[in-house]
Order: sequence, then C-alpha cells, then structure tokens
Amino acid sequence: MENTQIQKGHPKGLYLLFFTEMWERFSYYGMRAIFVLYMVNGLMMANDEASNIYGSYTGLVYLTPLLGGYLSDRFLGNRRSIEIGGILMAIGQFLMFFSASTTGTSALTFMWAGLTLLIIGNGFFKPNISTMVGQLYPKGDHRVDSAFTIFYMGINLGAFFSPLICGTLGEKIAFKWGFFAAGIGMVIGVLLFIWQKNKVLVNGDGEPLGKAVKKLDTKNIFYLIGSVLMIFFLLNFKTMFETNVDIIGYVIFASMIIIPVVILSDKSLTDVEKSRIWVIFILAFFVIFFWGAFEQAGASLTIFADKQTDRNIFGWEMPASYFQSVNPLAIIVLAPIFSALWLKLGNVNKEPSSPRKMALGLALIAIGYGIIAFAVHGVDASTKINMFWLFSLYVIHTMGELCLSPIGLSMVSKLSPARFSSLLMGTWFLANAAANKFAGTLSELIPGESNPETSFLGFQITNLFEFFLVFIIMCSVAAVILFGISSKLQKMMGGVK
Repeated sequence: MENTQIQKGHPKGLYLLFFTEMWERFSYYGMRAIFVLYMVNGLMMANDEASNIYGSYTGLVYLTPLLGGYLSDRFLGNRRSIEIGGILMAIGQFLMFFSASTTGTSALTFMWAGLTLLIIGNGFFKPNISTMVGQLYPKGDHRVDSAFTIFYMGINLGAFFSPLICGTLGEKIAFKWGFFAAGIGMVIGVLLFIWQKNKVLVNGDGEPLGKAVKKLDTKNIFYLIGSVLMIFFLLNFKTMFETNVDIIGYVIFASMIIIPVVILSDKSLTDVEKSRIWVIFILAFFVIFFWGAFEQAGASLTIFADKQTDRNIFGWEMPASYFQSVNPLAIIVLAPIFSALWLKLGNVNKEPSSPRKMALGLALIAIGYGIIAFAVHGVDASTKINMFWLFSLYVIHTMGELCLSPIGLSMVSKLSPARFSSLLMGTWFLANAAANKFAGTLSELIPGESNPETSFLGFQITNLFEFFLVFIIMCSVAAVILFGISSKLQKMMGGVK
C-alpha cells in the first residue's frame, strides 16, 4: 500500500530541486534583466560595447557546463558541484554589487571578476541539478516526464518574478541593489539545498544521490584554476590589448566547427548513427539563428524598451526590465496548451515532424519582429511606441520557443548513440553559446547616438525599422530552408520520430 502511494506522488527531493533551481533562475534572470541597462546607464558604455559584453557573457555561460559536467562525473558528484556552483554565483552577484557601488576602473574590475565567477559557477550548477531530477526515479518510471515539467515550472517561476524585483530595485533605486537582491536569491537557494539535501535527495533504498566520486587530483585542480584565469583573460582581452579583435567569438565559433569534426571522424560510428548525428548538427546550425534573434530580449530589446517604448501607466513609469517577465509568464500559460495540441494532432496522425516544428518556431520569431517593425516604421528616434507592441512580440516569441526548445532537447536525446549522449548534448548547448554570442553581435547593430549608422552583410541600418528587418529576413529565410529540407532530415533520422 505504501509503495503504491510513493509511485503515485513525487519524491520530496523533486521539490527541493524545484526551489533550488527557482532561486538560481531568480538570480540569473534578475541580473540579466538589468545588466545591459547597468552598462549603458550606469557605466555609460555605448550600446554596441554593452551588447558585445552581454553576448560574450551569455555565450560563455553555455560553454562552461562542459567543464562542470566533466568534473562532476569524474570527481565531485552532483551535490558538491551544485554547492560549488551556487556559492561561486552568489559571490559573483555580490561582486556585481560592488561594481555598481563604485566608479571608474574599480567598477570594471569588479564587473569582470563577477562575470567570471557567474560563468564558472553556472558551469557547475546547471548540468548537475537537471541530472539529479532524473536520478530520483528508477529507470522506466512513468513519472519522469511529469517531474521535468514540474521542474521546468520552477525555472519559469524564478524567471518571472526576478525582473520584477531586481528590475524595480535596480532601475528605481540603484543598480547595486538589483545585483544584491540577485545575490541574496542565490544564497537562499544554496542554503536551502545544503539544509535539506541529506533528508530528501535519496533513492528508494534511502541511499544519498549524487555523492562525490573521488577527490579532485592535482592536475584537474590546475585545469579548474586555469579555466577561471582563462575566462577572466578572455573577458579582459579587448581592454588589456586595446584591440577590437573579438577573441571570445573566435573561441566559441571555432569550437562549433572542431567538435563536430572530431565526433564524426570516430571510426566506431555506423552509417545510421552518422546520419542521425548529422541531423543534430544541421538542426544546431538553424538553432543559432533562432536564439540569436530570440536572445535580443536581454540586449537590444531591453535598450529599445528603455529608450523608445512608452512605459507610462496612469502616471507610473514601468521599469524596462519588467518586459523580461513576459516570456516566463507566457510559458507557464501556453506550455500546457502546446502540449495538448501536439497530443491531439498526434492522435489523428497530423502532428508535424520535429524539424517542421522547429521551422515553425523560426517563422514565429520572424512574425514577432514583423509586428515590432510595423510599429516603428516611419517613426523617428524621439518618438516612443505603445508597450503593447513589445508585449505582443514577447508572447509570439514564446510560442516560437515552445515549438523549438523542448523539441530540440528531445531530438538530441533520441538521436544520440548512448556512448556519445553527453558529448552531443554538450554540442547542442555549444550551439546555444554560439547563438548568444551571435545575439550580442547582432545587438551591436542597433542604431544609437554613438553609432547612428551600422551595416550587416552590406545592408545599411539607419533606423529601428531597418534593424528589425534584419531579424525578419534572417529568420524567414532560415524557416523556409529548414521547412524545405525537413522531409530529407526525417529520412536521415532512421525511423526516430
């Protein structure tokens, strides 16, 4: 009788991981909501410089899980990795607080140090907390999908209310208090995890999950210290050498070429496995265009919300960072609807293939930018548009995300040979790293006072309409091409749906 009860509900450990992840996402998205605004309005950086730093930061955030995942599997275990990651990120947020509390060179030094610890900390935290959700259940347990759905809601709950709190403190009082609140959120998450882990993070036999495998050896400690110093160096490269060479971009995009070549050259792969892996790499290429446009949320669209959106509500000016709460709220509302839609279409054999769903996601991004381009067409830089247009863009982009993001992760897990599953999932996240860096590069194109005219592949950009047109064309072309080759990709998947 007791066993049946356990099978019906979820382990208590799931709810600990839910709240730990919720507070970590509160910390990440709270900081991200005000980061570009801090650089532009606090450090008085030009829009293009702030966009470049934003792209480098969010790009590197998706690279370090490869390091954190490796050290966790070989030495630290999931628990220790989550604790190390959480502590490093909390310190990183407090360094951002010190950055915003001072001026000049000190402010920049604190910022680079804070970003370094946030990037490394995320590498330890992100891959391990998701892994622990799966470890709570025996193999083949039907509750796993439901568990990840609950966990995903935790992510979006944290992402929803963090811009409201950190944004209000950062924009209405002082940026330092927004970063301080993000740090406090991370501290709450870590303390909660440490307090409850031994009680609830156990398997069915009561044995602790995610224990340390063995002590870190000297060689890997040096690798870890070297990685921290390397990221600090990469972030400071332009300043140190007074150059415009974007070395972080080179590192990320070179990795996108080298790792697929290394994987595909493995002689143990069968023809069917190679074909399926090719599908992952082809879809990862299209994902770069999707996230490159989608992730303008934290960069150019935040600048647009700040400078050219009428945020006045009955005499109260809404903080620009509040718009970043629209996406997680829309996910919470729309995710069950999309899930039911795919199920209903599947029951009548009309559900689109995974590549076609992803093409639809790209098309929805283009439509979102089409709406905002219509709103700014013929409007000069001094005119502010109604916030309804930007709100609509975020809702439509969320619909695109629901067509692409969960579908992509599911595809990688289905198509990967078991012996390459971790590496290929890492490669998929590497595409996210490239996309976030690309997002920063695209955000640099937004015309402003310091750069009234920019260009992209020979196309001159002198106003916001032309800026948004870049995303409409880019995502529309990508959607059409992906839709056109989707049947071929379906065949290459070798029976996987």
